[in-house]
Amino acid sequence: MSTRKTSTPPGSTRSPRARRAKTPADAAAPAVVAPPQAEDLLRDPSLYLNRELSQLDFNFRVLAQAQDATIPLLERLRFLCISCTNLDEFFEIRAATVRHAQDFDVPLAPDGLSPVTVLRRIHERTAELVDAQYACWNEVLRPALADAGIRVLARETWNARQRRWLRAYFREEILPVLSPLGLDPAHPFPKILNKSLNLVVVLRGRDAFGRSGHLAIVRAPRSLPRIIRLPQRVSGGEHDFVFLSAMLSEFVEDLFPGMAVRGAYQFRVTRNSELIVDEDEVENLALALRDELVGRGYLRAMRLEIAADCPEPIVRELLRNFDLPDNAVYRINGPVNLNRVIQVYNEADRPELKFPPFQPRQLAGSDAMFERLAAGDVLLHHPFDAFTPVLELLKQAAADPGVLAIKQTLYRTGRDSPIVEHLVQAARNGKDVTVVVELRARFDEEANLGLADRLQDAGVQVVYGVVGYKTHAKMLLVVRREGRRLRRYVHMGTGNYHSGTARAYTDLSLMTADPDVGSDVHQIFQQISGLAPAIRLERLLQSPFTLHGGVLERIEREARLAAAGRPARIIAKMNALNEPQVVRALYAASQAGVRIDLVVRGACTLRPGVPGVSDNIRVRSIVGRFLEHTRVYWFGNDGAPETWCASADWLERNLLRRVETCFPILDPAIAARVYREALQTYLDDNTNAWELQADGSYVQVSPVDGELPHSAQSALLAGICG
Repeated sequence: MSTRKTSTPPGSTRSPRARRAKTPADAAAPAVVAPPQAEDLLRDPSLYLNRELSQLDFNFRVLAQAQDATIPLLERLRFLCISCTNLDEFFEIRAATVRHAQDFDVPLAPDGLSPVTVLRRIHERTAELVDAQYACWNEVLRPALADAGIRVLARETWNARQRRWLRAYFREEILPVLSPLGLDPAHPFPKILNKSLNLVVVLRGRDAFGRSGHLAIVRAPRSLPRIIRLPQRVSGGEHDFVFLSAMLSEFVEDLFPGMAVRGAYQFRVTRNSELIVDEDEVENLALALRDELVGRGYLRAMRLEIAADCPEPIVRELLRNFDLPDNAVYRINGPVNLNRVIQVYNEADRPELKFPPFQPRQLAGSDAMFERLAAGDVLLHHPFDAFTPVLELLKQAAADPGVLAIKQTLYRTGRDSPIVEHLVQAARNGKDVTVVVELRARFDEEANLGLADRLQDAGVQVVYGVVGYKTHAKMLLVVRREGRRLRRYVHMGTGNYHSGTARAYTDLSLMTADPDVGSDVHQIFQQISGLAPAIRLERLLQSPFTLHGGVLERIEREARLAAAGRPARIIAKMNALNEPQVVRALYAASQAGVRIDLVVRGACTLRPGVPGVSDNIRVRSIVGRFLEHTRVYWFGNDGAPETWCASADWLERNLLRRVETCFPILDPAIAARVYREALQTYLDDNTNAWELQADGSYVQVSPVDGELPHSAQSALLAGICG
């Protein structure tokens, strides 16, 4: 058993290995006294953590990777950028959801915290995270990168030659596309695009029309690079970069000839980005989404980031303009768009400062996928197993004269996806191709609209899913004539049909020719594309019909087994957990004596380790090189275990308001592999694991004396990729 180090707050000088990501808001919750086993007492708000604060806390665990000196330097920079982009998305979606709940008096979550309280705690916790991010950049990573020959040059460090080149670059490449706007009665405060880089400039003097200068706004168009690389002949270094924001601040006076610039302060506003379309009221979902996308960048403001030295009167004016409270401003000691430094990671050709490359394992027999699957089920564990067999199945189906029909769901695909090429080719080859395109995949709406148009132009039948329910299921069905019968081949997965994320996310793919699974998948496609009634499936569980009940039934079965003194065990891995009925069922199972291990990457509202309630439950989060994305549910079932993989987390939205699939692993050898690779090795991890405490904080796990370090991801890389 590994020890758990109590870690220190962000900014501590102690080793990152002993760092603790603690949520003061949740830590301040009253101590939980073991309640009676009555169901009603399991609804006690003190038994539940707040989802938004729990999700926010995940970014401290990501930032801990950036602070970890054992990780390659450029990878640490990448983790810093991930924590920044995650925080952007958190305010765009999760914090915006809380603001919506406040405005419309939405019923309280099981934790009982009011939206006002949650927003206040979000801003308090975010202030800690932002301070830690910029301390990591300014005090740790930027100096370490400079020592390694990768310099991000601050304005005060530019020498005369660098300054001449940068000024010339500014005048030739940047100034012509800028349109500064003076603020006066004829020029009110302009609309500021979500997450765009801006400067507020303080001016003195008079312009060409005799107007007195006061304030101006300079907006940086998104066409401009946010990081500029200096030529080696100018900078003297092979990898020298400058932030666009630094150049704007340094040369902004060129935009206001004849006037004096008294100050220039960069700022950025983050806005609500959740698109809301009343699907019951629209006749054309695609058209309605296109209309909504036009205004997405100008929805309600949620956060203001501004230079630390900006005068208070200007800050107050910006807060007033954006209708933000005082605690929604974050004074930044550095570039307000720190996540843009990811360009340095992409451009610096320094492989020794990155994770070693790996080659995913290739599936033997993938050149004849139908014969391979006819011989038995295939499991792929991405990114350790290559995603190419999935592409091969579709490619071969598109060309095979025996294939009559192809049906597929698409949620996220990426640009220039080979999957889309194969679907288009299949339609051109006369196959009946039906694709369910989920237009409401967050931040991919525009890409999916373009994808749908292209597929339709090629003759593919495109379906936009079910009104009121996102289609989040990951399914591919190929119907092939073999002699006198039709045979169905199926791919189902826990992740998206996206070749890029298949190399960066951990996910499981099951490929099978099992007749019952094929029949179930076929019927689900009929449900989505037609108006079929709810159908009894032979093998699969499906949201919003049977998955929620199926999970509860299996948790309750383990509780009954434990109460009867029989072996009972639950292990589940997912991205997030908040569904209150599932949480209560897990509490009841723990009270009955079931040992429960949950590997939950992000938000978890279940409070483990509460005496008499959840003392048999352990929750851990794994943060490593790859984004943990696998969903696996394992139930001991008195020695006859059931292994399930799914597209769904145990969230309210996934279990109750989405179209999701959960599929059993029927082959015993494959089930044993899923248990070993997707569950047990993560329970054994003592280097990248963080354990959730009863007070809502996370403590990083470390090896005990004499125990060998074990990283689940490293072990899988070594064991599968060789």
